[in-house]
Amino acid sequence: MRLDQAYSGNIFIAASEDYASSRAVLYGMPMDYTVSFRPGSRFGPARIREVSIGLEEYSPYLDKSLDEVKYFDAGDLMLPFGNAGRSLDVIGEYVRGLLSDGKFPLGMGGEHLVSWPVIREVYAKYPDLALIHIDAHADLREQYEGEPLSHSTPIRKAAELIGGKNVYQFGIRSGMREEFEYARKNLNLYPFEVLEPLKKVLPELAGRPVYLTIDIDVLDPSAAPGTGTAEAGGITSKELLAAVHAIAGSELNIVGADVVEVAPVYDPSEQTQIVAAKLIREILLGLVK
Repeated sequence: MRLDQAYSGNIFIAASEDYASSRAVLYGMPMDYTVSFRPGSRFGPARIREVSIGLEEYSPYLDKSLDEVKYFDAGDLMLPFGNAGRSLDVIGEYVRGLLSDGKFPLGMGGEHLVSWPVIREVYAKYPDLALIHIDAHADLREQYEGEPLSHSTPIRKAAELIGGKNVYQFGIRSGMREEFEYARKNLNLYPFEVLEPLKKVLPELAGRPVYLTIDIDVLDPSAAPGTGTAEAGGITSKELLAAVHAIAGSELNIVGADVVEVAPVYDPSEQTQIVAAKLIREILLGLVK
């Protein structure tokens, strides 16, 4: 896909048709073939765009409107179905081009493994990168059923690349004992909660380039049932939005972000897709400088 190729189909509300003058680029990563439970997140990006039409362009939280932030919706990347390795290469190549053009990459998944090549490319540009990971699951396995390319492994890969002490995990409430032991020893782990520990960490990260990855299953299934591996005991959508707003009001240099694991087929009420669309809006308005 050309970086400046106009997407003629379904686009996120208020997206610009001009790639060259856009500060941020929204793109979909429709991959879900390494999931450990229920597939379907490859349909997430398209449905998030579709429900975005129900949003107001104005955010009363941030007192900003989408017409103040020029961004381009590139549509979904063309990924070779079933080929995880090549799909990750395609994602990495695309994001490398965005970063070379000075764009803010904002991805929509897709399973969480799609974040791995993005983090790798962002780190290549920003060697002092820190990672904020908001999720129900630790994603710190070295492999799942013998397969290192799994949605259970991306944060372990990221930690080994950028250094565990540069990884900050929030909301984690599920994982193997070994994952939690690894996180406590090597990472900055803040389990179960998101907003309050995040507020305490933000001053520590002031001025640093930071990549933000949000797995929608950090939310309680009552707020977001449309995900492949729902996990009871999560946070509310109000708290997750407040976390994004706290980051927006901080001195962090957010250099990219993604929202992953939305699987629309499991939520006929559409609330999962709707909250994901609202998160995308708030990220565009609050984190794209």
